[in-house]
Amino acid sequence: MGMVKEFKEFAMRGNVLDMAIGVVIGGAFGKIVSSVVSDVIMPPIGLMLGGVNFADLKIILKQATVDAAGDAIPAVTLNYGNFLQTVFDFLIIAFAVFLFVKAINNMRKKEVETPATPPGPTKEEELLTEIRDLLKVKN
Repeated sequence: MGMVKEFKEFAMRGNVLDMAIGVVIGGAFGKIVSSVVSDVIMPPIGLMLGGVNFADLKIILKQATVDAAGDAIPAVTLNYGNFLQTVFDFLIIAFAVFLFVKAINNMRKKEVETPATPPGPTKEEELLTEIRDLLKVKN
């Protein structure tokens, strides 16, 4: 029973829940960025390079053949176009995360630079000040 309770405490900590939310949002953000890269950014780049579709870029290592039974054996290919697409996805995601972290750090710097007003004296300090002043007058 102790392990279940310990696991429940671990799972309900704020950091674990924050991380879980970050992973879910990150997955959705990754899909959005993949779509932006493949559907918005890569077509113009392919057009500038002479109408190349990056998803179609590959090196054929072995041609497709037909075996003795008449079954088609697919070609063996090295799909470097998909790899380039994934690299572009990563670079854009990394740059977006960099900008996000930079913005957060700038906001934190501004918070640190503005000094907080010092708190007023506590009731205990005020009472001690009055006692000190009374002792000075008495002596």
